[in-house]
Amino acid sequence: MGENFARVRHEGDERERLTCRTCGYIAYENPKIVVGSVIEVPDGVLLCRRAIQPRAGFWTLPAGYMEMGETVEEGARREAQEEALADIALDGILAVFSIARLGQVQIIFRAHLAKPGHGAGPESLEVRPFAWDAIPWDEIAFPSVRWALNAWHDGLGHPGPPVLNPPEDPRGTRPLPISLTNSQISGGGSAL
Repeated sequence: MGENFARVRHEGDERERLTCRTCGYIAYENPKIVVGSVIEVPDGVLLCRRAIQPRAGFWTLPAGYMEMGETVEEGARREAQEEALADIALDGILAVFSIARLGQVQIIFRAHLAKPGHGAGPESLEVRPFAWDAIPWDEIAFPSVRWALNAWHDGLGHPGPPVLNPPEDPRGTRPLPISLTNSQISGGGSAL
């Protein structure tokens, strides 16, 4: 932020926050959400060789930062289209990783091609399927890619059920019915 911001510890807060010296506005710094998918194809899984930094030339999953106004599902499908020119169908959440050192939460889906075809998008040098025993493990871009691939492989034939928004509100836009009381909503705890 600009010179007008300083790190200040406010009363009742355990962390210093970027705060405007003039008006007191607090510029909260929160983790970024990364979404992506392990895309299963007949020959194994699709991996993308990165064309951009960090780790250009290394293999990764189609994944990236969410955009404002999209759901995690929409973001994962968009990233697959942008990086692997792949139209995918999501089969459920595979993993949620916390990467605290980078301020990231990564939500990785299990997926398959919704229609045939894939290719290298502008952020990929190449995109290709790898059988499990042919994955270039020494050329994997990030630890979380390795974690996700292992989670996919360990779950073959018996993936756990994901917990997602209910079908009647897939984007989380419907408020709770007004007729419910807080105790009915929360069982006596917080209504949130």
